[in-house]
Amino acid sequence: MSVKEYTANILQELTNNLQYIKEEQLDNLVNVILQASHIFTAGAGRSGIAIQAFTNRLMHLGLSVSLVGEITNPHTHPGDLLIIGSGSGETESLVAMARKAKKNGMKIALITMDAASSIARMADAVVVLPGVSPKLKNAGMNIISIQPMGSAFEQITFLTYDGIIMELMERMNQTSETMFTRHADLE
Repeated sequence: MSVKEYTANILQELTNNLQYIKEEQLDNLVNVILQASHIFTAGAGRSGIAIQAFTNRLMHLGLSVSLVGEITNPHTHPGDLLIIGSGSGETESLVAMARKAKKNGMKIALITMDAASSIARMADAVVVLPGVSPKLKNAGMNIISIQPMGSAFEQITFLTYDGIIMELMERMNQTSETMFTRHADLE
């Protein structure tokens, strides 16, 4: 099989996986984002890379947002939101962060494969995306993947984040042009 054929198979898998995503979970996440005073985002590994891109687009929308771990992070306050991207919902550092956020009166949103995970049980908004991972402690969804480890989840996460941005653009009356005015220019 060629790289192009593998890529076509991956795209078909992701298209098939769309049927498992629940619109009401996405709507809840969008509403929680719009209500937040300040948004913090966090993730680890490849899920962390995807949430970094999402954080960048939230900033382009003009939202007050910070990636946890950056030196410029402000202090948290009640009414702030922590969005965590974690396939398993069990990454120890992210579980500890969610506990602290909850203690500080923050809302928590989770993008995950596991609706029964430790972080999901603390979250105010949970979006369950399809994927397969050896790290899942609970059953997750009953699907298979042609890809290694959590790749399908990480890819659908990236695409879902872009879909969320497009929904936010519509609700906030933003366009690519208005967002571009907030794009970095010291590159």
